[in-house]
Amino acid sequence: MSERGLNTVSFAGHVASSAQFKSLYAEGMGLVEETASYLDGIGRQASKVLPRMASVLYAAESMRLTTRLMQMASWLLLQRAVNNGEMSRDQVLSEKNKVRLDSFNVDKTAPGWHDLPEAFRDLIERSLRLQNRVALLDREIYRPQEVQTFQPDNQNSVQAQINLLQTAFGNN
Repeated sequence: MSERGLNTVSFAGHVASSAQFKSLYAEGMGLVEETASYLDGIGRQASKVLPRMASVLYAAESMRLTTRLMQMASWLLLQRAVNNGEMSRDQVLSEKNKVRLDSFNVDKTAPGWHDLPEAFRDLIERSLRLQNRVALLDREIYRPQEVQTFQPDNQNSVQAQINLLQTAFGNN
């Protein structure tokens, strides 16, 4: 950020309303649909034949996965609402405080992890990568504005240097 904060450009703000956001939105919503389909179909069948530890882990991880995806979908929908002019930034800020984009980590060393179906583990991995991308974009777009500590004196830098020289060498 520049000393005065006047010449900064928010690339995240541009990404949030660009084709890149539309791609991220489509990826996120697609992953939600794919996961729901998996959990209601193949995943349900696969979970019935898992060893006991893996079965318990599958139940816990499927809840975390679903929660993670719903939180991301909520954020994506809020951002889309801002982009489409359906909500103001202030409205979104109020609503997005209810969305959590962190703390849904996975313990890949947990007993039974390697017994989980590969397709299920893949959905978890993809959701974590997407969560990281969304959380990064969120931090960039909605981080608090930095407090301006520099008080400009409305002088240009040349005049400021002349004043310093005059102070140092006198006004002769």
